[in-house]
Amino acid sequence: MPIERIYIGYTNPPQYIPAFTGYHYSAPQPVMTKPFILRWGIISTGRIANCFVTDLLVDPETRDVTDVAHNVTAVGSRSVQSAEKFIAEYAKGDKSIKAYGSYAGVFADPNVDAVYIATPHTLHYENALDAIKAKKHVLCEKPVTSNAAELRSLLAAAKEHGVFFMEALWTRFQPLTLEVKKISESGVLGAPLALQADLSDDFQLNEIPKTHRALDPALGGGALLDLGPYPLIWAILALYEHPYNQGAAPSNVSGTMLKTPLTGVDCNTSFTVTFAKRELAAQAILSCNMNIASYHTGAVIRYEKGMITIAAPIYCPKSFTVQYLEGNKVTKEETRQFEYVGTGWHFQADEVARCVRDGKSESSLWGHDKSLVEMDVFDEVRRQGNYKFPPGVEKVV
Repeated sequence: MPIERIYIGYTNPPQYIPAFTGYHYSAPQPVMTKPFILRWGIISTGRIANCFVTDLLVDPETRDVTDVAHNVTAVGSRSVQSAEKFIAEYAKGDKSIKAYGSYAGVFADPNVDAVYIATPHTLHYENALDAIKAKKHVLCEKPVTSNAAELRSLLAAAKEHGVFFMEALWTRFQPLTLEVKKISESGVLGAPLALQADLSDDFQLNEIPKTHRALDPALGGGALLDLGPYPLIWAILALYEHPYNQGAAPSNVSGTMLKTPLTGVDCNTSFTVTFAKRELAAQAILSCNMNIASYHTGAVIRYEKGMITIAAPIYCPKSFTVQYLEGNKVTKEETRQFEYVGTGWHFQADEVARCVRDGKSESSLWGHDKSLVEMDVFDEVRRQGNYKFPPGVEKVV
């Protein structure tokens, strides 16, 4: 019997996204004559910030979003000139955007509702705390903090000051990810049993300065915190979030590291995350490397009756393949492809806008519990790998 192969392409977002309106959000979108507009302040002007802002300014209607929209109203950098240059290059030179030579100026700006924090890992805690104390809603880049203790402190502060707080794990909000979750939890493939995921990149470590974020331990350098969130997010999505798991934390985490002699940060890290506390018995084998390139298959989720293969790059994949099995025999194969205007950063911004509009303190898609699972896993892997940050880096321990 020949294998049935089905190729499904989504090339026009307005035809695709509406199918997930009810699935993506816990409550139906309200009927609104005008979109809710969230006013953003941008903290830092590096590469990640320019990716986010470029997508933020894409017309939401290109992805069939009409209930929320975004304005950039302020940019903070180390100098006014740097902020002005960023606005000119990545915010269409919009003269209405206020350029600040400090982050404090953004936090104090009454025309800013929410801030996007794109500073290095080890600055996230203090930047986010300053924003929270200024009663700004916060979207903070991954990894959200240097350790789990810092995150717990920020969550307590966000609750005290009544603001929304979320880690910017943009992969979780992309259309492809939502579809993978839907299939994973539909039961058509049975229970998940095993998962493998890797993200690697050749940083040319011998060619970059030791002060580079990838190499500097004072900036949280190394493969685990920089690349590790992306393999782990697929384990959280497919295993931790699965209904069979009933919200249980991993039962075991085991990790190992190889460190570069250049600065002592981890260059190659692999870790296993096991779930075996409730109805789910599954294991994720995850890896991240800073001295080699990734390979095409970024993640594979294996189930009782099939598997889902996710193409690289796993932080923003554009296709996945589902294989249906009878024993070891593939009986059907489906490949699904996704395209949209922009590079995928805007979906998380839409989620923040809706949560702020609805008065929520956290997202139902990437809630505080999931960031805590992530940081608890990373803390344990670092402990087992004997990777300690320099004194003073961790503001809460």
